This record gives sequence, C-alpha cells and structure tokens, in this order.
Amino acid sequence: MKQTLKLSVVTVAWAVAFLVPIEVSAASPVDQGAAGALRPGALIPNRPDGLCDGEPCDAVLRGLLHFFDRNPDGLAGNGRSCNDCHMVTDRFQLSPANAERRFRLLQRRRRLNPDADDPLFRPIDADDFRTNGDSASDFSNLRENGLIRIAFDLPPNIKLIDPATNAPSAETFVDLWRAVPTVNDVKLTGPDGLNPWPRGPNPSGGYQLDARLATLQDQALGALTHHAQVQNGPSQQFLDDLHSFQRVLFTNTRVRALSEAIDAGTTPLPDPDPPLNELEQQGKVVFIRACAHCHGGPGQSTGVPPVVRYHGIQTQCPRAVDTVTPPRFAFTPCPPRLARNTRTYEIALANGTTIRRTSSDPGRALSSGFVIGTPADDWDKFDMPALRGIAGTAPYFHNNSAATLEEVVDHYIELFKRARANFPSVPPPFASTDGVHHDRIPSPEERPALLAYLRKL
Repeated sequence: MKQTLKLSVVTVAWAVAFLVPIEVSAASPVDQGAAGALRPGALIPNRPDGLCDGEPCDAVLRGLLHFFDRNPDGLAGNGRSCNDCHMVTDRFQLSPANAERRFRLLQRRRRLNPDADDPLFRPIDADDFRTNGDSASDFSNLRENGLIRIAFDLPPNIKLIDPATNAPSAETFVDLWRAVPTVNDVKLTGPDGLNPWPRGPNPSGGYQLDARLATLQDQALGALTHHAQVQNGPSQQFLDDLHSFQRVLFTNTRVRALSEAIDAGTTPLPDPDPPLNELEQQGKVVFIRACAHCHGGPGQSTGVPPVVRYHGIQTQCPRAVDTVTPPRFAFTPCPPRLARNTRTYEIALANGTTIRRTSSDPGRALSSGFVIGTPADDWDKFDMPALRGIAGTAPYFHNNSAATLEEVVDHYIELFKRARANFPSVPPPFASTDGVHHDRIPSPEERPALLAYLRKL
C-alpha cells in the first residue's frame, strides 16, 4: 500500500509538472535534465489530435506510469522499475556516483530497519552472482563503475578461455558489464536506414549500446526480462506504451523542436544548439571537422559517407599499446576496477585456424559471431551514441571509463594518433577529410574550444 501511494505521488508530481506550462532558461536543470525531457503541456488532455509529440497522449501517460512502477500488475518482477536504473534525477542514466550514494543510503537505512530495500541492488547485478546466486552481495561493478550485468550467449565459433587452465572452457555464455545509457533522444538515435554496416543485427542502427535490438519495444522487453526478472511477459500494449513514453523524452526543448521539425518535413532543420560565444563557435568548427563525420545527422548517430555506423574506438580493456619507442600514441590504461572484467576468447576462423583475443567487451561480435582478425570485423564495435546534453551525463563510453569530457577528448586525440601510426599513407575515413591527410585530429590549441562547445550541446 505504501509503495503504491509513493508511486502515485511521484506520478502526480510528474503529471502536474507537465500539465502546467512553464518557462525555463537554457541553463536551468529543468531544461537540461528530466523536466526538459517532456514538453510543458505535453500531457494536457483533450488535445484535438490526441497526440503528444507525435505519440498517442494516453499511451504516453500509461508509459510514464509503467516507467516508475516497481510492481506492474501481473508481471511478478523483482521490484525494479525502469527508473531504478534509468534515473530521472540522473538524466535517465545511472552514474557510479548515484549508485554509490544509493548503496550508502541503503546501509544507513538498514541500521534502523533491517528490511530496508533499494531494488537497484538485486543479486543479478552482483559480481558474485554466478557463485552465490540469490545470496550474492558484492556490488563492486555497480558501485564503483555504474555498470550492470549483460549476459550473452556465445556464438558457435567463439569460446571462452579458462584463466586457470588456459584452455577453451565449456561455458556457453559470458557476462559483460555495461553502462546504463540515457533514454533521452531515442526517437532520433534509432535505426535510420543510412550508411549501413555490412552485417546485422540492425546494420543501420538500433537500441542498446551495441544496437542489437531493433525497436524500443524489444529494448523494454529485454530490460523487463533480464533486469526486472519478470516471471510473466508484459502485454504488447504495455511495451507500446513504454515505447511512446520514451519517444517524448528529449535532452532539452531545442532537441524536441528539432524532432518536431523532422516530423513536419521542415527544411532546413532548426539548429538545436543554444546561443554560442566566440570560443564555443570556434569549438563548433572543430567539432564539425573532428567529430561530426561520425556523430552526424539530426540524432548525432549517423556517419557521413564513407563513414558507417559502427566503430571500435579502443575504450574496452585492455587498450592498444604502441610497440615503438617513444610511443606514437598512448591511451590511458584501464584502472584495475575495469580491467578485472576482461576475458580471453578463442575464435574459430573460416579457414579452420583459431585466434585468441582479450577484451572486457567484444561488442557486436557477440551478436554476429563475425570475427576475422581485421578492423573490418565486429570485434569491439559499438553503436554511435548521441552527444546532446553530454555535459551532464558523465562518466562516458560504454564502460564509464572516461570520468570527464577532457578525458574523452584526450582519448580521441590518441585514437587519431594511432590511426596515423597504423595507416600513415592511406588514412581511414574517420581520421581524414580528403583520404590523403590525417587532418581531423584536434590540435592542442583547439582543445579548449572543442570542450567549450561540447559542454553546450
């Protein structure tokens, strides 16, 4: 009864916030965060067309209820709601700082009430779950890194290496640890039908960090099944409602206006950037040269040809190390808290030979099984994330390995340096504007301007 009342209070608070037209400034947390996600007045009943940002208003409202509901009727889950991981107070993502804060708060509450609970901390996302099952209690990856467990069935041609014997194991699945991405702007970042990768799943984009899911309904079903551990499948309407709710979540009102212009077929499309000062304008010029060829299109997830959708950017562990002295590039090594998530894999190639690769996350290779030992395969490949609101969504990358935007920019500078070291004569498209010169890399003088612009996205 108490939980139902709490849910009702939260839902009413949200509904009231969006039923009442309000004005917010560009710097306001409302504009940059949760409240900016839904258009003021978007849930006003009796709209003439019955639509809210292109979605049925009644479905949006039901989806909002589902998003916060820890115990949806009849699903028999573990008490988690969508909001427990995609925190509305954390821009619909989950940061390590918030995970740790919630864990410490739970420990304090349990001093007074041993039965106190926070559904974020379920055994399924404990490091020792495979050993201790429902008694698991080591939440190091969740608390220190903000990562949750994603279990993948191994493709037939990929085996795990047993670290104790250095021989292929009999394991049929592998546990990976990934960040919880924001669901802001997902209307703009899904499949776009452009510049497809040569293979599926979803060659032109999808959902989740590796784009393995084709629809928001699939994304919701996967979360309910594997993270909320529901025992009974949700109805199609339940999934459709969550789909509708997520499609009206935007980083800010400017991005929402961009989405509306796309729906209306408006040309040219409005620029969702806020007013920029001189330094930020300079940074935008650098961004267009150094970043926008990958983070292109309205959703910032469409590559500009010949750049395609999926890339490996050396954010997994371990990272490439140059064998030349002095080194031509130098990625920041993964700290032990992330390096511990690495596993070694043995991959059977089409010619009958095998190769071994070590990674904390092979990315799309676990969905396709396509590994041939060259950069053209799916090893360590991920989808292109959007960057709107990036100033408020630290840490960064699929494993939360970059704590600041400075670390992000510096990582990419090393990535450009690695491309120059490995392909000195014919630079890859992501590193060159003309196919001849390695000219996309930001210079040291350009770094402050680029950072200033990123903070305004």
